Amino acid sequence: MSQPEVWQYLRALTDRLVDALEREPFEPQVGEEVGAALVAAHFVGADALGRTIAVLAEHLTEHAGPACTDRRVRAARLQGAVAVGYTRALQERTLDEQERVRTVALVAQAHTEGRFRALFASAAVGMGVLDSGGRILDANQALADMLGYRVEELRQLTAWHFAHPDDAPDTWASFAAIIAGEKSHARRDKPFPRRDGSTVYVDMTSSLLRDGDGRPLGLVSIMQDITERRMLHARLWHQAVHDELTGLPNRRLFLERMAEVFANPDSDRRVGVCFLDLDGFKAINDTLGHDVGDRLLAAVAERLQHCVSQLGHLVARVGGDEFIVLVADSTGTQEVTAVAQRVLAALDAPFRIDGHQLSTSASAGIVERPVAGTSVAEILKAADTTLLWAKSDGKRRWRLFDPGRHDRQITRSALAAAMPAALQRGDFTIEYQPMVRLADGAVLGVEALARWRHSQLGLQPPNRFIEVAEETGLIVPLGQWVLQEACRQARGWQAEGGGGGPFVSVNMAVRQLQDPGIVAAVAAALGHTGLDASLLQLELTESALMATTGQPLHSLRALSSMGLRIAIDDFGTGYSNLAYLCDLPVHALKLAGPFIDGLTGPDGPDPAKERIVATLIRLAHGLGLTATAEGVETAEQATRLRDLHCDAAQGWHYGRPGPPDEIARRLRAHHTAGPDQLPRGR
Repeated sequence: MSQPEVWQYLRALTDRLVDALEREPFEPQVGEEVGAALVAAHFVGADALGRTIAVLAEHLTEHAGPACTDRRVRAARLQGAVAVGYTRALQERTLDEQERVRTVALVAQAHTEGRFRALFASAAVGMGVLDSGGRILDANQALADMLGYRVEELRQLTAWHFAHPDDAPDTWASFAAIIAGEKSHARRDKPFPRRDGSTVYVDMTSSLLRDGDGRPLGLVSIMQDITERRMLHARLWHQAVHDELTGLPNRRLFLERMAEVFANPDSDRRVGVCFLDLDGFKAINDTLGHDVGDRLLAAVAERLQHCVSQLGHLVARVGGDEFIVLVADSTGTQEVTAVAQRVLAALDAPFRIDGHQLSTSASAGIVERPVAGTSVAEILKAADTTLLWAKSDGKRRWRLFDPGRHDRQITRSALAAAMPAALQRGDFTIEYQPMVRLADGAVLGVEALARWRHSQLGLQPPNRFIEVAEETGLIVPLGQWVLQEACRQARGWQAEGGGGGPFVSVNMAVRQLQDPGIVAAVAAALGHTGLDASLLQLELTESALMATTGQPLHSLRALSSMGLRIAIDDFGTGYSNLAYLCDLPVHALKLAGPFIDGLTGPDGPDPAKERIVATLIRLAHGLGLTATAEGVETAEQATRLRDLHCDAAQGWHYGRPGPPDEIARRLRAHHTAGPDQLPRGR
């Protein structure tokens, strides 16, 4: 071609690659076609492929744009495809040339030794002729140059002189089979030691030579130097399995190493992984920029590599700020937890990045188990779950996989998934626990406690599903149902009591109080059931009530103005702002059960807890509120609470939660305080 023709030819190939980079769907095989086209046009010089890849690496990546990760990946894949297509076409071209040489050699042997000699000497590929004993009978200059010897020196050597430690196990068996006439030819890649101690990698084709009667005479080997191509493939492979930013192995290489561990599992082999995630890394990116964030990741990776490589383990970057350590042959959980502790400690020292002193920490999830009976996917899933535990437990710590906790989490997920349908089917019910006046034992009211009749797990108490309902937002419809049902039941008891009856206390989550329609919902429940507002009490936890501001506070005051009661549940376990408490429309404090436990014991009451209980009762009365003790289980506790002037109590000593008919029987057997006798507080 003329220079303009060359330019036009290469420009057309370049346009094909750019078009393939943009086209949807992505077709990387276009790169292979371009590589083959280069060989077809005889661009086969020693540095042709290397310069081609270098040009593509610079300009395709530039065309893709520095911020487009997907296009950069496409550009890399196109480069690899060009190399594959080029190499494959060059191999086919070489094989064709080798076959032509072999054919000419046979013809020359049969007709003219002179013509064969001319071809043998002038061939661009290395050629050697060996006798049946493996002794080198002749070699051309190309082979001598390739191995670093003179032709005369090669004629003094045997094939065995060129054995290499990296030879494939069947290399010499295949060689011997050709010499013995058991096979006609073989082709393989083989490393050859050069005279200077270096190694050259060749694509070698060996063919059997026979005499006129068909008896084996020896063989001829034709060799092409593929060292540069091999190095290129090695570089491309390294890029494919290593993280560009940190230089660490990436997810692909990590999974390959894990697959090797699981390739031949036996009963004794164990494996451990430590899954790490930096704490607060997003804040660094958001405040200081991604450049600083990237440099921090590179510095973290360097520190992790230094720490883990000393132990002989693999550390890989598998996500944005996620790293994972593989302990391929673990000796037990103690070894893997020691690795995690060492890694977390390595991150304690601050990093100096672009004039910023950055402190970072990491959370880690640890899984260690026998290889037998598990899989790569199961271990990685368990590690991810355990990392989330470490994050939720406060960060800057490690957690070991706990099957029990995992089972409970699965149960929670199953409950969350089943709850909407359970609400529609009416799988929920309510049990009631009595609250009595300590002065005379009269039943003041009952607390409504939701239960879930799960078809597989059985009757579930509130602590198994209420938190799930709050997380999923189902607490609002569930709470409305409990409110409606509790008011209906209380109205029935009121009718049986001739207008009297116990009040019903319903727990309310902060998310319900935040619902703009809560006041209307409560009013509707009272209106539909006909229950007097004075017989309804709403309970909110101390922490929820202290966080009540804005619209929820207006709703709380509106509810109180309707005539119903507001109680603070589990009082004493949070951090109350007493000044704020004075302004809340609250009527009762319910003292948390752990304080009541301290009123009895094998060595007598706990003086500290008794003083706390007495103080809380005085606080309630000082604020004009009533005090109700929860978790009263013994007569001794009840007596002591009465002595401390506590107003009311509930607990197993007075009755466990039960169905409505049990409460009705108790109401008929014992006297009940009427609405006008209820302690209203302020």
